This record gives sequence, structure tokens and C-alpha cells, in this order.
Amino acid sequence: MQELVDRFRRHLESEKRASPHTVRNYLLNIEQLVAFMREKGRPLRPAAVDIPLLRSYLASLFERNEASTIARKLSAVRAFLRFLRREKVIEENVAMLLRPPKAKKSLPTFLTVEQAGVLVETPDKTRDAALFEVLYGCGLRVSECVGLDLGDLDDDVVRVRAGKGKKDRVVPLGDKAKQAISRWLPERLALHPVDDALFVNRRGRRLTARSVRRFLDARTHAADLPKTHPHALRHSYATHLLASGADLRAIQELLGHASLKTTARYAHVDFEYLARAYENHPHAGEMFKTGKK
Repeated sequence: MQELVDRFRRHLESEKRASPHTVRNYLLNIEQLVAFMREKGRPLRPAAVDIPLLRSYLASLFERNEASTIARKLSAVRAFLRFLRREKVIEENVAMLLRPPKAKKSLPTFLTVEQAGVLVETPDKTRDAALFEVLYGCGLRVSECVGLDLGDLDDDVVRVRAGKGKKDRVVPLGDKAKQAISRWLPERLALHPVDDALFVNRRGRRLTARSVRRFLDARTHAADLPKTHPHALRHSYATHLLASGADLRAIQELLGHASLKTTARYAHVDFEYLARAYENHPHAGEMFKTGKK
């Protein structure tokens, strides 16, 4: 089984060109299934992964995991078995016969305008001030933010390369973000960066998403703000833009969403309400008719 897992890893890296984060999570989920098989005394062979085993495995996860987490774990198993079927190791991907549990629908958390202002305008460190300004002022995913290089800054815009879905996009860079970056760049240079990463740690190496979360936790604690997370700044960006009168389609482009419904959720808007409001427009088309998606 370990040899097959290694082949699956190479498949994800070389053929799928998945990010290191995605590869790590997929392999971790597969290893958890293998550990469950070992615990239950099942032979560690692909043929032993049948529907009863998978049902038992998923049932064992319910006590400690949210429905969305279980769904992701099942998705990883499906991908692994899909690869084994393609390699003719197994004849059927039995994981496709199981339905993932339904996740609870909840709106993403976000900060008020006042809270966001306190968070991004008063950090002790120049780097953190620039980091938070870019996260909130440009609505970037944390992975996109730490992935920025100096060459991605182009006067009044930020070029986000290979964002989610491997799509590039251009996002306006506001005055406050530009000013914060200008103050950070001399300090960055003094750290002798090992590459062109915009945001680096004290050893000159590119920041990680985990580091950003740690900095954000420290900042919210110091400012006596509610505990939050980097993605909440992205949600706040969308919500505050919409409240300021920005068009939802424009926000969709800025966030890099494939679906307007996703953008509506980020911006805390009921998509069905939008559909009803727009359905009488002569150019609305079928997708905006009430009840259509």
C-alpha cells in the first residue's frame, strides 16, 4: 500500500501540479484511512477498501470532525481510488457510491469597518502593517499574499499569479497598502531576503500561512479584538466593498471567484434575494430566474 501512496503523491505533484499544501493534506487523509484499516485488522491492500470499511471509517470520524472535514477526507479517498482505478489496480472506485455528509450552511465571519481599521492601522511591526493592509485592502487569500514577489507589485495594482483554480488576476492596490509596503521594503532589504518574496521573516525567508495566522492572533489579542483568522479579512473586504456600493460582479472579479453565488456568500448577501431582484432584467438569462443556479 505504501508504494501505491508514493505513486499517488508523484501523480499529484507532477501530473496534477497540486500545491504542497494540497498534496500534504491528501496524503495525510489517505494515511488516516490506512491507520484505520490497520487498527481494524484489515489487510493493507486496495481490494480491502470496500463500502463496509469506508462506512465504518466515516462513522468513526463523526464524533471528532465537522461534516465539511469528513467530506474533504472522503474526497481525498475518492481521488486516491480514482488514481488506482486509472492504474488498473482496482476495478471500481467504491468511494463514489458514498455520499458525503451535508455541511451546515453558515455565513463566513467578518470584521466591522471599525475593527478592521484598528487591526490594519496600528500593528507594532512595519511588516505586519503591510501584510494586513494587503490582506484586507486587496482581498487576497493568505496563500496568495505570502506567495507575492516584488515583481507582482506594479504601481497601483497587485498581480496575483496562479491563485485558486490556477487563475491569474489583477487587483487594485490602495494608497494605504502602497504606503505600508513602502515603509516595509527598507526593513525587508535589511533582512537579506533569500529570494524575491515580498513578505519575509527575520531570517529572510518567505512567510508561511501559519506564520500569518500567528501574527494575526497576536495582533487581535493586543488590540482587544475578537479572535479572527486571515480569511476573515477577505470576507470583510468583500462585505465592506458591497456596503460602499460596489457591484457584486466587480467584487467577484476582484476575489477571483468562478461563481457569483460564492461571492454573494462572501459578501453576506442572500443569493436568492439577488436572483429575485434581477430576474426581470431583460438580459438576465435563465441562470437568474428564481430557483435557478
